[in-house]
Amino acid sequence: MMEIEQTPDGAVIRVKALPGSRSNEVRGEQDGMLKVSVTQIPEKGKANKAVQEQLAKRLGLRKSQVRLISGETNPLKRFLVTGLTIEELRERVHALLD
Repeated sequence: MMEIEQTPDGAVIRVKALPGSRSNEVRGEQDGMLKVSVTQIPEKGKANKAVQEQLAKRLGLRKSQVRLISGETNPLKRFLVTGLTIEELRERVHALLD
């Protein structure tokens, strides 16, 4: 079950980043986190930006609505999603995983 946390600024979603992969895609859910693979290598924030772009694209959001809030140098990351209620975000995540 995906863990999504409500904060005063928006909803926080946990992500396990898989940089240096063969393709850019959301691979599913693991331990309450979305697994997101990107082709970018973890160098100077390039992989973080690619993960942010994949989340925005796959969830139907603008890139400005998805912001990395922790895990800059760690594969386990937390992203803040704005402009959606927690229920709307849950629905989009579940649709993405189905």
